[in-house]
Amino acid sequence: MNSKYPNVTRAFSRVAIGAVVVVFVFALAGGCMSTSIRSGEAGVRYSMFGGTNLDKTYGEGLQIYPPWVTLIRYDGRVQEKLEEMEALSSNGLTIGMDVSIRWRPEIERLPRLHTTYGTDYYRKLVQPQLRSAVREVVGQYTPEELYSSKRTELQEQIFDNVRVAVEDEYVDVDAVLIRDVRLPEQIQRAIENKLKEEQEAERYQFTIRKEELEAQRKKIEAQGQAEYQRIITQSLSPSFLRFKGIEATQELANSPNSKTVIVGSGNDGLPLILGGN
Repeated sequence: MNSKYPNVTRAFSRVAIGAVVVVFVFALAGGCMSTSIRSGEAGVRYSMFGGTNLDKTYGEGLQIYPPWVTLIRYDGRVQEKLEEMEALSSNGLTIGMDVSIRWRPEIERLPRLHTTYGTDYYRKLVQPQLRSAVREVVGQYTPEELYSSKRTELQEQIFDNVRVAVEDEYVDVDAVLIRDVRLPEQIQRAIENKLKEEQEAERYQFTIRKEELEAQRKKIEAQGQAEYQRIITQSLSPSFLRFKGIEATQELANSPNSKTVIVGSGNDGLPLILGGN
């Protein structure tokens, strides 16, 4: 049909497109509203006559609705925010920290989040829970632990506390990262000096241990050589020495560079060798 009536097909397509445009224009003229939900966003629908639609989250694309309806857009992607805060350590010193948190709303339960906290849910929910977790966890550690060995453990505890606190409030927390820990200058300098001294002490202990192991090795080596000499000395009997002398004499007599004349024997019972080239 398309090959026989191409002009009719094109005309029909133009009419269909025109009809859609006309309907859209009339809808807007009749008071209908529209909202474009961009990539990564989601929408919550609120009606003056029915309240918030709790059963549906609106996805990307153009949404058309009557004027008594409002469509509220939310960013559904992972978001990150850096917080500067202070907390007290276990010994009462003020610790400054830069902590970043990554989170995103649960898209399927976005209407519930909207009715509970609204679009400002980070300030009302996530931020207070993060600050509370930081103060609670930091209070369990000394400045030395926060500055050096316990930072990873501290980070994990803060993350677990925040995640558990908001998981039933329609928000997923992906990570909590400690960017910086700031101590009072005097305390920081004292900790750095202490760490340096500990490293020097560890290096000194390593050197001592190395020398002890070397001395032990030499002692074992000397004991082995002494034992070897003892065994050899015990095995060198007169008969054995005489036998080895005979072997050496035979090898010398068979040498092409020597002429051997055996006359009698020596005091040790070995032949006498005279002559040679």
